[in-house]
Amino acid sequence: MKIVYFTHSLASCWNHGNAHFLRGVLRELIALGHEVRVFEPEQAWSLQNLLADHGEAGLAAYRAAYPELSSHSVAPDTDAATLCDGADLVLVHEWNDPLLVAAVGRARRQGGTFTLLFHDTHHRAVSDPGAIATFDLSGYDGVLAFGETLAAVYRRWGWDGRVFVWHEAADIRLFHPPAEESAREGAVWIGNWGDGERTEELDTFLFTPVRAAGLSLDVYGVRYPEPALALLERHGIAYRGWLPNARAAGIFARHCVTMHVPRRFYVESLPGIPTIRVFEALACGIPLLSAPWSDCEGLFRPGTDFLFARDRAEMAAHLRAVANDADLRAALVRSGLETIRARHTCAHRAAELLAITAALTGPPATPSCLEPAR
Repeated sequence: MKIVYFTHSLASCWNHGNAHFLRGVLRELIALGHEVRVFEPEQAWSLQNLLADHGEAGLAAYRAAYPELSSHSVAPDTDAATLCDGADLVLVHEWNDPLLVAAVGRARRQGGTFTLLFHDTHHRAVSDPGAIATFDLSGYDGVLAFGETLAAVYRRWGWDGRVFVWHEAADIRLFHPPAEESAREGAVWIGNWGDGERTEELDTFLFTPVRAAGLSLDVYGVRYPEPALALLERHGIAYRGWLPNARAAGIFARHCVTMHVPRRFYVESLPGIPTIRVFEALACGIPLLSAPWSDCEGLFRPGTDFLFARDRAEMAAHLRAVANDADLRAALVRSGLETIRARHTCAHRAAELLAITAALTGPPATPSCLEPAR
């Protein structure tokens, strides 16, 4: 099968978490014998920020880890139908220009024989529905949503029967425990600061409890403003800057524990959707502690695969326990790996995508409501 994917960027993971999953699942599709072509816009925001901060050297880790992957930059006026020529399956990620989204849909309506899917991996459907309303999805056969609660939003918009839950997952070709264990020390958190929507949560479930537990903490990520950097310094936390995702497994291997602190939208409005870092951390065999969120889809075994903390005191207690109890660490690692390998690898998601594609036949869908109510 020939598969075309329109992404914001395949090459850059600078504040672009979808690149993590996309790289892994496309690699699995290639391994299955499918032809894959990836298009990303010229001057992609994520890539431009990466190059501005780190130059071409910032792409070295991606290129070394994924030699089979490549992408093509396209100008805004490029004919979308030409890019889809000969494709059997076309996917368009929601972090694309609405004009491109519409153009690909138009190519499908005007005789395109490919299956066309819109891929949504963000909270904008609830945090900014007007942004999703700018997308003309009238030519699309279906929607891939990265969680059941997001899929439910699309069902309310008329996509019942044509929206599919397609969770992110770990690329276990890259994210796995180290071949040989070496000394581990302290805690690590890999995450971007963002727009301040989880500042309180980070203080409650990360900065303060790590300090109370007497552990060192390394923080990696981007978009940390001066007040955030000052906060880290006050807590004695080492800020390490941007980390290429292709190097994250090696960073996990140096530390005893990591934490998951979800953004508020995923706790309050889109429960059940963890970030891809949860999958990647468990796949790497590092004990994971988490701030509260509802695993309403039963993706994991909370308390077995990882530990929830209800407040800062409980997080500090969990941190002390993990640091001092080798048996607890081993049990968490063993269980987390078991769940990832059984259910949440990019190979699983590649198989799911192929099954979804096989189930979609006939002309493009015509949902009763093609956009959010205004």
